[in-house]
Amino acid sequence: MWRDPGIPADSYYEVRPECAASVPQSKFRIKTGKTLSIRKWNAAFSPEGHLDISKILERIQHGGVHPSIRGEVWEFLLGSFDPHSTYDEREQTRESRRVKYEILKQLCKKMFSLIGSGRYVTAPIITEIGEPTQDPIAISQIYGDSPPDLQKQALEDGPMDKREIEWKLTLHQIGLDVVRTDRTLMFYEKEENLSRLWDILSVYAWYDADVGYCQGMSDLCSPIIMLLDNEADAFWCFERVMRKLRGNFKCTEKSVGVESQLCNLATVIKVIDPKLHQHLETLGGGDYLFAVRMLMVLFRREFSFADSLYLWEMMWALEYDPDLFATYEDEGEGRDGNKGKAKSKRQCGKFERENMRNGTAVAPLPISVFLVASVLKEKSAKLQAEARGLDDVVTILNDITGNIDAKKACAGAVKLHKKYLKKVKAGDGGQKFSLFVAFAK
Repeated sequence: MWRDPGIPADSYYEVRPECAASVPQSKFRIKTGKTLSIRKWNAAFSPEGHLDISKILERIQHGGVHPSIRGEVWEFLLGSFDPHSTYDEREQTRESRRVKYEILKQLCKKMFSLIGSGRYVTAPIITEIGEPTQDPIAISQIYGDSPPDLQKQALEDGPMDKREIEWKLTLHQIGLDVVRTDRTLMFYEKEENLSRLWDILSVYAWYDADVGYCQGMSDLCSPIIMLLDNEADAFWCFERVMRKLRGNFKCTEKSVGVESQLCNLATVIKVIDPKLHQHLETLGGGDYLFAVRMLMVLFRREFSFADSLYLWEMMWALEYDPDLFATYEDEGEGRDGNKGKAKSKRQCGKFERENMRNGTAVAPLPISVFLVASVLKEKSAKLQAEARGLDDVVTILNDITGNIDAKKACAGAVKLHKKYLKKVKAGDGGQKFSLFVAFAK
């Protein structure tokens, strides 16, 4: 029977000609009847604007989202908007957020004039103790050919507190990452797009001072800049992505946030493939540090650009929770009004429904952990037969770059999740307790 081969998703994300030969080709195809189309998306809304999200979750889980509506669909998947809200209510929410972002941006601009100027820095602008830099590159980037008297300027600006010093020390780091992010794409040939990415990451670093900025955030923010034209909308969508992942980036004097996820990954592999876990421990890889990048940036480096977006939306659809918007809003206001409310299984993603069926027997883990676990499981035989050191593990895992099918990877994660829950529920109480401990670390 004839099948529609679909349209390559790459056609929506133009690659620089000189990079075309080295960029992995997308495996994602936009297919009629499978991919969430504009028509299907619009049909899921009532005349007032209420979204029946159950109508679109399965479509996304199997065929992804058409690139032309990806931005607005992501806003719902990430909990930026309540599916039960009306068109008018969402417009009010959007306008309120845009005002809030502008206030944040103006505050940052007051502290550092390049915010919102269309330019950015890649050299340190202050010293560790908060004094103006004497670096000629930074001075040129900030002031051009007419730098002021920097010492006099510092006296006029007044002393900086610890938070402002820490923020300003990150701005050049953000700039260095921005100029390296998705440079194979024509979109970032324009300086205005690079500066928008820098602005959003800089404002976020001030907004979320506990996390600030860490390497990898630019990889998470970059696609959102491309999908949402309005900078404020892109900022709040990125903020929702960080709600899911900020724990990975949060560091203390004693630990790095992603360590808890690596611990969870180790626990999962130990349950579903104990021989592989033992082999990795023998090689000195029992801490699973080789998987940090996959967890931190959600496989951005292992997939083509288009396929990584396809992977993300499938993951978010699979673990979608209809209480997401209310939970985030309650957290933001310091309330707990959403606790204890029953949620509809019909409006949950397949992965989330499995967690609901499981109840509280095992602490829930994010789908990203099972996605990494499924990749390791698939490579288990090769890792056990060929890996004689951690360098071999890294080499074998690097071979997956551009060679993984996003849909199959998600299907593998869901299957593994189900198998994991079944094995844990069949285990003893001591094992269950250890899993709670691993999740809580």
